[in-house]
Amino acid sequence: MRMSDHAVKVEPDHTTASSGDKDNVVVTEELVLDTSPAASLSPPVPSCVPSAAGVQGSATPLASKDKARSRSKMGRDDRSTEGKVNTDIGYAISTHVGKHLNRLRGEKVLQIKCAGRVMQGKQETNGNSTHQRPRDRHEPGNKHQRKKKPVTVDTSKAKTSLEALKMSIKQLKWKEFPLGRRAACDIYWHGTSFHDNDHIVSGQVNKFPGMIEMLKKINLSRALRTMHELFPEEYNFYPRSWILPDEYQQFSAQIRGLKDSDAAAHRTFIVKPDSGSQGEGIYLIREASEVRLAAGSQARQAVVQEYVQRPLLIDKLKFDIRLYVLVKALEPLQIYIAKEGLTRFCTEPYQEPNQKNLSHVFMHLTNYSLNVQSDNFVHSDSQSTGSKRTFSSVLYRLASKGVDIKKVWSDVISLVIKTVIALVPELKVHYQADIPPGKPGPTCFQILGFDILLTKNLKPVLLEVNSNPSMRIEHEQEVAPGVFEYVSSPVDEDVKVCVIRDTLRLMDPGLNKHGHPPPAGGGGAAQQGTVITTKAGPPDKAPEEEPGDGLPTLCLKQVYPKYTKQFQYLCLVDRIATLFLRFLGIKGNMRLGPTAFRTFIRCCKLSNSNLPMASVDILYIDITRRWAASTQDSREAGMGLQAFVEAFFQLAGRRSKAALLRDQVASLLEVCEAHLDGPLSALPVAAAVSLEDRRSLSRGRAMAREASKLSPSSSSSSSTTHPPPLCSPAAPRRAVSHDQRLQRSRHGPLRTNLEN
Repeated sequence: MRMSDHAVKVEPDHTTASSGDKDNVVVTEELVLDTSPAASLSPPVPSCVPSAAGVQGSATPLASKDKARSRSKMGRDDRSTEGKVNTDIGYAISTHVGKHLNRLRGEKVLQIKCAGRVMQGKQETNGNSTHQRPRDRHEPGNKHQRKKKPVTVDTSKAKTSLEALKMSIKQLKWKEFPLGRRAACDIYWHGTSFHDNDHIVSGQVNKFPGMIEMLKKINLSRALRTMHELFPEEYNFYPRSWILPDEYQQFSAQIRGLKDSDAAAHRTFIVKPDSGSQGEGIYLIREASEVRLAAGSQARQAVVQEYVQRPLLIDKLKFDIRLYVLVKALEPLQIYIAKEGLTRFCTEPYQEPNQKNLSHVFMHLTNYSLNVQSDNFVHSDSQSTGSKRTFSSVLYRLASKGVDIKKVWSDVISLVIKTVIALVPELKVHYQADIPPGKPGPTCFQILGFDILLTKNLKPVLLEVNSNPSMRIEHEQEVAPGVFEYVSSPVDEDVKVCVIRDTLRLMDPGLNKHGHPPPAGGGGAAQQGTVITTKAGPPDKAPEEEPGDGLPTLCLKQVYPKYTKQFQYLCLVDRIATLFLRFLGIKGNMRLGPTAFRTFIRCCKLSNSNLPMASVDILYIDITRRWAASTQDSREAGMGLQAFVEAFFQLAGRRSKAALLRDQVASLLEVCEAHLDGPLSALPVAAAVSLEDRRSLSRGRAMAREASKLSPSSSSSSSTTHPPPLCSPAAPRRAVSHDQRLQRSRHGPLRTNLEN
């Protein structure tokens, strides 16, 4: 059973939004469940080469140059054997040669072996060499064009997703390189991270730099917490969380407060290690004293969350949803959601947590890697039974009980879009650090695994996001006592192969180069009463979503930028990240130095009597020190993006009297963007660094002296350099303007901020 194309409807949600929040919207997906058997994924073998008018005989190779004749032949050997196209076209002569014979007279027409290209010309003998003028393959007489080269995929780093990837490549009739390739490939499929292969300078990689770091429990919680501060109604789908050990005291005080307010209340919390996976290290607690902070001699970072105590049950079992999401690009942001997903069931009937059953992982944790070890785990070939089922089978069952599955699906889509919007700002910083503008490098895309829990009232709750969701299509099974082997899992194969195959189809370099991508969509906040209705199929289907080559319709549905107007108002942090990237200054850096922060304040004219530069320095020092202490793996000094966002929030609160933080931030963003697009944009950002800044920052002087040796080459450049536009993530180029050269001649060398 699979979901077919469906209609989408977006309308405002008036039930959960506050009276002042008119921008909260709900995406409504109208699903049509198809219970018919899935069509075969293997396209039919194409027929043999059709005959063409004017073809005389078959085209055969020449034994020697002396066998050339001025005969008019036309042929093309285009056979297909077991899905493989024979690229050796052979030799052909255009049918239009005959009409030129009177002009050519006794001159010979040559047959040239070329991949699908017909060439004609005048033979000139000069010793042993023969020259001819090639014929343009776009001339009317050349009907047989060069065949499109198959897309090449490097699968040498694919790891556990290799089997599903091989099946997908075979269905697409692309070319796989399982051991890598010296020449560049079109697509590189990595199993873990972007850095599985650090020597890629072109093509596309299926991992974003920094995605693993961003989707760790702590960083994900911080990103969603920041968005919750701005939009509490929209970002209420993630459980309240605390970061351990930094926020242990706040967590302990929270539990005491709950007990004081309601002595009978016994909340349950779940502790998740920051870098844990597959359920490893997860446990439930009811008291703060039960937190296990130590792991050996060092404190282990973790996230503690409120446990969802009333989940939706099917067959008395708790379950979660694994939904696959493709982030096709960051700039502009493109998001696709798989129409089909997996549901993973617990293997022990659910009971509300109490002190006796807190350790029953088969009851409370839905992780497949844990429950597969249970004796009650059921491997099934059916999509609607067993311990792992398809998402559509669950929706079908809910629909049979009167549940509004359109509302369920719309809430899930909103959750996904909002989560990705929260992740994008930090991902852009990582992307620029690894692939700076102007540096050769690949483009990136990635499949993410969203784990979502439905509550009893059908509200979706985000559990976590996986940067490396399992793409295995087999499971281990005991075929004899003590003998195990891997057996194919039909449910996994039906879902995962489609996701990988259609991801490759969307990333086809030929399609991305010559196709027509969907429009980026308009900006601005969603207006009350906005309704967008789309139907599956033409006329509003994007060209890249149309099936071709005998393949089924894409299982991935675009949701962004399709719904940009409904969610653009949530991108405040993304606009802050654009400011952050503008003032970084040096390629590959991810931290903002003190001079660059002061430059940001001066360029945006944020310093005044209420905020002198001394207060700016104190703000920078306080926030940077606190974030450095809470980030154990920090390798660079300075202010990261999350710290810069906190500083921006404080600056916005000082300047604006608006009641809501998001209004304060939006107001400050408008001020900054207006000043940066004004007269200051005519000068490099580095020109705003004053003598006072340079005297107060002695740490950058040594590096400045080293870099001053390179100043002649920079001073010989153009007189004025404009910074990049505000919408671009590119770092500002540090050039020397005419005014700066005058200042250097009067006041000595200008020491720019080089520690940034």
